[in-house]
Parts: sequence; C-alpha cells; structure tokens
Amino acid sequence: MTIAMELLVTLVAPGPLDPMGAAPLVAALSAHRAERLGPCAMDLHVRGVREDVRAKALALADEAGLDAFVQPAEGRRKHLLMADMDSTMIEQECIDELAAVRGLRAEVAAITDRAMRGELDFAAALTERVALLKGVPAAAIDELLAGTITASRGAATLVAGAKAHGMRTVLVSGGFLQFAEPVAARLGMDRAYANRLVVEDGLLTGEVEHPILGADAKRDRLLAECEALGIAPTDAIAIGDGANDYAMVTAAGLGIAHRAKPVLREVADGVVRHGDLTSVLLAMGIVPDDRRDPSCPEPSPNLVGAAAPI
Repeated sequence: MTIAMELLVTLVAPGPLDPMGAAPLVAALSAHRAERLGPCAMDLHVRGVREDVRAKALALADEAGLDAFVQPAEGRRKHLLMADMDSTMIEQECIDELAAVRGLRAEVAAITDRAMRGELDFAAALTERVALLKGVPAAAIDELLAGTITASRGAATLVAGAKAHGMRTVLVSGGFLQFAEPVAARLGMDRAYANRLVVEDGLLTGEVEHPILGADAKRDRLLAECEALGIAPTDAIAIGDGANDYAMVTAAGLGIAHRAKPVLREVADGVVRHGDLTSVLLAMGIVPDDRRDPSCPEPSPNLVGAAAPI
C-alpha cells in the first residue's frame, strides 16, 4: 500500500540558485512551500508518495543541472555518516592506481568498472584484481597516498560539518585498509573499515585477507554502528558510488549516490552529480560556511505564491 506523507525535496545548485529557475520544479512537484537554504539551495515541501516524488524530483533536477535529495520532512538531521572511499570520499580507485605500478591499469580498471556496475560478483572480481598486484612493493601505497590520492571536492567540509553537529563519521570500503585508515585520518573521520592486503617481505602477495568486506558487510557495519549509537537506521546517511554500496545505501534513512553508476542512482534518495559533497550537508539543513550569504536569512519566508513567484 502506498502512503502519502510530508516530504522535503532539497535542491542544490553548483553555484547560486536562481529561485525563478526552480519554478518549473516547484510546479511539477506541486510544492506547497519553498524556502531558500543559503544562496545555493532550496527546500521544497511536498506531500506525496516517497518513491513517486523521489523518481520525479531526481529526474527533473538532473535535467535542470541540480542535485536533489528526497526524504521525510521530519528527522532530516542525522547522527551517523557512513561513506564509501574509492570514487566517493576520494577521487581515485586505489586498486587501479596500484595496478598502474605494474602497467596493468587498463586491465584492472575495466574489471573495477564492471564490478561497480553490478555486472560481476564483487568478491570474485576483487580476488581476480588483487592477484594481478602480486609483487607490487608495499611502499607504493605510501607513495600513492602522498602524491596521487586526493579527496573528492567537498569531502573534508562534509566531515567537518557533520562532526560539528555531533555526528559519528565512518569510512567503510571494499578497498584496502592500508589506504582507508590514512584517508580517514586525513579527513578527520572517526573510524575506517576495509579489506586488508597481505604483505610479505615488503611485497604484496596478490592476496587479500578473508572474510572479504563487500556489500552485505557494509550494510551490516551500518546497522552495527546504529546499534552502538542507540539510533535507528533512519537516523543514518550512507554515501556510495557503485553496486557494492547498494545494500548500505538502501538501508540508511538517507541514501546518497555520488558520481554513481546507474544501479545505485536508481535507488538512492539523493544524487550528487552536478555539485560536490557539501550538498549532503545542505540535505540535512546545514549550510557550510563557504555557502552562506548574510543577505539570505535562514529560513527564508515561503516563496510559493510570493509577489515574485518562483
């Protein structure tokens, strides 16, 4: 049975958001209230069936060059942030970068892409790729961390904003702990979970320790973190980019696809495609310092039906 409920649709632009430019979305979604959220974002209050509104809002926003997030109007502030690492909190796929050391980037990247699209079994694909890394010096990891691995735009601001509002922040990756722990520390996250590459005599053996942390383990980690905090999964945000994040993203109260493969975008409550990860803060009603505008009060009056309609 489908149930209509009060929903919040947050629209986020890469730059200043023109209220007039959002008018078609306000009308198409039959929003009964629209409020500015800093200069780059807007909250639309909509009553409807969540899945129907989500599908429509995300499609229309994408066409307009906006990121969008759909969630119940109550409980938008969360207590837990769970995020994938590769191609989510960082711009690279670490296994592809390690493969480049052996001149095998193209071969490994092709397998990575298929795995993230959900076309391959994750554990089998990971085992196959890691085997190709046999003999790579473990020191290459530190070199990549120092010179190649970069945080995704807005990642540090997202973590800082989340922690400033009392949220626990956890990095959970189907990649490797040898990258995840330094990345989490660099971003200021509370904890990191990932797979561990086996190293002997300073070289990668081409093996990964078992059990392999995959999609189910990511979801289980989210549920365990919620239990430890004494909160429900509805009080958590999960962010990812591929099929390996599907279970985690759909288990969270607000599941977000970041620069994601279609398999994840189709089920996420929000999509970051045009802007950066600071959009996730705006989805919680938190306006980062670099997105504030003193001339735009928060919250602003309802813009629906105003003298200058949107």
